[in-house]
Amino acid sequence: MATHARDRLLDAAEELFYAEGIRAVGVERILVESGVGRASFYRHFAGKEDLAVAVLQRRDQAWRAWLAERVDALGGGPLNVFDALGERFARADFRGCAFINTMAETADLGSATYRVAAEHKERVTAYVAGLLDRSGHDDAVSLARRFVLLMDGAIVTALRERATAPAQEARAIAEVMLNGGA
Repeated sequence: MATHARDRLLDAAEELFYAEGIRAVGVERILVESGVGRASFYRHFAGKEDLAVAVLQRRDQAWRAWLAERVDALGGGPLNVFDALGERFARADFRGCAFINTMAETADLGSATYRVAAEHKERVTAYVAGLLDRSGHDDAVSLARRFVLLMDGAIVTALRERATAPAQEARAIAEVMLNGGA
């Protein structure tokens, strides 16, 4: 567990927000779970939304680093994003995508949390476009958007079905796309 108050707040909030949702978790619960006092909380964050933004920004960096590391370890090709997702789906604590979850529960499309979540998806798309470009695929940006659509669909389906198969199914569709189909 982190020793600094800010880190403890971020750790507790990330775990709670991912498990239960941002709206469902109050500041009091975060304070209890983190062991940080209210005054210390407000020294670090103006309020719950600022904390949520910081959590999402940190998770964005960590998730994209994880994805890049796993894709490289699994072969480094664009289809390996689905293999990495399959590994993620097999985890006992898998609760979908924190960014999709945030966008789904946020009513205000202009809110800071929604913007951070949407920016994450743009960064993932750019990463996938880079993989596709390095692999010699034409129109990498358009193809990357389709890959991310498949990735997001696989994530939601894996959450609904509590299975890893959606990753392999999305990979098969992506492979058809890469071979000139659809």
